[in-house]
Amino acid sequence: MIQRRYINLKFNTLYFTFAVLLFGIEILIAKFAHDPIIRPYVGDVLVSILIYCFVKSFLPTPVLPTALCVLLFSYTIEVMQYFHIVNRLGLQNSKTASTVIGTSFECIDLVAYTVGIAIVLYLEKVSTNRKHQS
Repeated sequence: MIQRRYINLKFNTLYFTFAVLLFGIEILIAKFAHDPIIRPYVGDVLVSILIYCFVKSFLPTPVLPTALCVLLFSYTIEVMQYFHIVNRLGLQNSKTASTVIGTSFECIDLVAYTVGIAIVLYLEKVSTNRKHQS
């Protein structure tokens, strides 16, 4: 007999609120930050946190596997940039695709995504410790 597993969706207002706030910050960075630090690095740190919060908004999955999947996803997008996926898909004239997927591979971006996930893991641990102390 085949056992079927279903994904248990459960909306989490706190994670969704963080995701929306981070998305707003990302939009502000994209529109107004034209500097050598905030736009390229802080934006990449925040985007990995944003994706994590968005996933956790709907899926009550464990922290570490979720964080690692988000990190792997981020790395995959960056590697796709190395192979110029936007051009290969014929989306080079789409400003949205170029912004969301990105167009240039940078090794330092992998570090930024890793830092973002490290922040997530630290904050989750602090949150868990506070819950246990209460």
